[in-house]
Order: sequence, then C-alpha cells, then structure tokens
Amino acid sequence: MKIFTRAQIKELDQFTIDHEPIKSVDLMERAAHTVVNFICSIWSVEDNVVVFAGPGNNGGDGLAVARMMANQGYGVTAYLFNISARLSPDCMENSKRLKNCPKVNFIEVTEEFEPPKLDSKTLVVDALFGSGTTKPLAGGFASLVKYINAAKTTVVSIDVPSGLMTEDNSYNVRANIVRATYTVTFQQPKLAFFFPENQCFIGKLEVVDINLSQEGIDKMSATFETIEEKHIKALFKQRNPFAHKGMMGHGLLVAGSYGVCGAAILAAKACLRSGVGKVTVHVPRFNIPVMQVAVPEAVISCDDDDAIFTQPVDMQDYEAMAIGPGLGCHETTAIATISQLRRAQCKVVADADTLNILGAHHAWMQQLPKGLIMTPHPKEMDRMTGHSNDSYERMLKALDLAARIQGYIIVKGHHSLLCCPDGKVYINTTGNAGMATAGSGDVLTGIILALLAQGYNQKEACIMAMYVHGRAGDIATADKGQTALIASDIIDFLPKAFRELETQC
Repeated sequence: MKIFTRAQIKELDQFTIDHEPIKSVDLMERAAHTVVNFICSIWSVEDNVVVFAGPGNNGGDGLAVARMMANQGYGVTAYLFNISARLSPDCMENSKRLKNCPKVNFIEVTEEFEPPKLDSKTLVVDALFGSGTTKPLAGGFASLVKYINAAKTTVVSIDVPSGLMTEDNSYNVRANIVRATYTVTFQQPKLAFFFPENQCFIGKLEVVDINLSQEGIDKMSATFETIEEKHIKALFKQRNPFAHKGMMGHGLLVAGSYGVCGAAILAAKACLRSGVGKVTVHVPRFNIPVMQVAVPEAVISCDDDDAIFTQPVDMQDYEAMAIGPGLGCHETTAIATISQLRRAQCKVVADADTLNILGAHHAWMQQLPKGLIMTPHPKEMDRMTGHSNDSYERMLKALDLAARIQGYIIVKGHHSLLCCPDGKVYINTTGNAGMATAGSGDVLTGIILALLAQGYNQKEACIMAMYVHGRAGDIATADKGQTALIASDIIDFLPKAFRELETQC
C-alpha cells in the first residue's frame, strides 16, 4: 500500500473530486458516514457525544458526524471553533446544515469558550485539526487539547489526532496533541502512525475506505510503501524439483565471540531454516564445540584466536556473507572486520557489533562495499549517524546514509523500515511486541543471509526477510503469547511462515 504525504493526500482528494466526479462536500459526507458507522458499531445511543470541530475540513467532517449521529438518536453537543471567522467552504456548508438540525445542541465559539463537563460516560469526537496540521498547536487550541487529555473520557479522532502532523513531529509539542482512544483514518494510514513515539496519540487505529479514486492512487508515485502479502507472493521463488544444495547457495556467517556464541547459533539456525543450501560459520576456537552440538548442519570455520574474530576469511566460495552478531568490539576484531568488508566480493549484510564498530570508526564508512545491507536497531543507528530526536529524523538519516554508501538500511522496530539508496522506504506490517527480545535481530540477519545466498537481490531479500521474520513471530505469538516469546521460537515457526508462501504462490 502506498503511503502518501500530507500534500499528496490533498492532491488525491482533488483528483477524486475532479474525476469521479463528486462535490467536495459530498466526499466529506461519504467520509463522515464511515466514521459514524464505526462509532455506532461500538457505542449505544445512551452515550453522550461531544464533538469538537475546528474551522477547516476536519471540522466539517466533525459537524457532519454530529448531524448523522443525532439523526440516529444519539444525544450530541457540537462545538464549532470559529475564532477567526474563516471557515473552509465545506465546513461552512456543514455548519449551515447542522443549524437546521434541532436534535443537536450546536454551539459556535467565536470568543469565550465554557468547556463542557467530560466524564467516563462521554464520547468525545475530535475534529479540530486533521491531516492539514503543519505546526504545533498553541493558545486556546492547545489548552483545549490539554483539557481533553486530562478528562477520563473516550476520544475518537477523525483522520488524525489533532496536533499530530502526518509526517514530521520531531519538533512538535507533545503535550498539545490529542491522545485518542481510537483514530478513524481515511483510506490509508499516515506515515506518522508507524513511528513508536506517536502510538500514545493514535490509540487503536481503524482505517476506513472512503473510495478515493483508484486511478489517482495508481498514478501517484509514493516515497513510502507498506510491505503486504502480495509483495512477498510476487517475490517468492518456488524451489526447483531437481534442486540440490549446491544450487541453493552457500552463505558465510562471521559471528560469535567467546561467551556470546548464542548470537551465532541463532543466526545460523535461522539461515538454515530459510532455505540456504549450506552455511559456514566462522567462530573462535572456544566456540567450536558449542556450535557443532547446537547446529550440526553448519560447517565450522575456525579463527586463529581462542576467543575473538582476528582473521578475515577467504570469500571466493560464498554467494553471501553476514557479519556482526555477537562479534565483540575488540580493536583487533574491528580491524579484521573492516578488512573482511573491504575484500567482500559477494552480497553482504552487516549487523550488531559490525555496526557498533562502524559507529566508532566513521571514516571506515567510505570503504564499505556497494550494496551493503545494514540492520541497526535505533541505538546502533544513532551511533553511526548521531542522535535523532525521533523516528522520523532517524529515518531521514538512514536514507541519507543509504544514498551515501549506495546500500540498504533496515531500521529495526515494531514497523521496521527499509531505506533504499534510491530514496524509497518500505514499511513492514508483520510482527508484534513479543519479538522485543534478545536474539530476534540475529534471527533476521540469518534469514537475510539465506535469501541473499539463494539469489535474491538486496532489496528483495530485505523485503522478504522483514515480512517472514515478522510473520513467524506472529505465528509464534498465536501459539505461545507475547510475554513468553523468545528468539528461538521465531526460528521454530519459520517453517510455517515459509509454508504459507509455498502453498499460496
């Protein structure tokens, strides 16, 4: 699904109005119906409803919702904040319609505002400002938002919680954003909804279809796109019935210093469970007995040192390499790591301590192989690019880094982001909070390594690995719950995630 910016959303609305064709106020009516249908599916007519409407089109949506709910028997009080006497045309039209609806207690606020009592039996419909917000709320509107947030009431925000910007909230005033219980958004999620620091404002998200022009959606290019099942079906390669292990790729995994062998084990097992023909794991001598027992299917390559990675590996026999899980950041290891990356002649994924090493040696970024995949969590990303105020700023830095190194960066999180060198961002939609556990990232690295070794290009491998990793986590959670989930569980359910692809493609 394409995720459009604030400006593009406005363009798509206008395209729909021009090409359906439909009057803008009738499109607003259509949108309001979807909100009312959602509200009526949860709340009974005994509930009190208070609508706070701003002067723009979001306010017009709110006034239309107030009218429709009153006509269905709800007790509705609607406040229209017309402080500057500049209502949008459609908001003005809906205010006229509401004035002709005696079932609604309609109050137009032009100067003084006496706030109503809000309690647990009141449903607040937030229609102050929607996707058009471009700066932090201030003055009376900020005070009203704080009043709403302080009340023990359920809040339904129309399209976007008032005060939240659709993309960049790096310098927003968080105290002046409505904390919705539910957000009913039109047509598609907004980019800001995918960032963890904004979840407290969104509440439970409901995406409703208002039938915006499919032709307009198809024609409009988008920087941001969510990863859906149909993407993975299109990418997935069915195995040749006559395949042998030599045809399924040979991956090299450089991982696991002494005492941190678990990272190497998890990545190796995930790689094997993701279809690779063969994986060789390069570990220090002390880790060999553990690896041979834990992952008997893996080939073991022994470092000259007992405890750390010190010697780069000859790479001529491998289609892909992963380096970093549990590797450690000893200076000898750091030198060996950059030497290994410099000599890479195959596709490479760098994770964990490799990223920490690069974060401590920024000048080495210039020596990275083209097409490198990085899989940082937020702190690892910040070590490489500097502190970010929020996820949006971190994403921009990841895009800049991807362009500079001509590589691919997966910024891990509940909605992991793949930032590509061409400026595109792919947002993963699988996965859950149970996967917030040590070793989950090592599993992702192993999956990417397997897909690269099997011949998927970097973009394909990242998109598929993100989806399958999250899908395995979702299946595991359905079986074990979120609290008890560990990284090994994700590996155990990789076969079911891949089987879904095998049977659906």
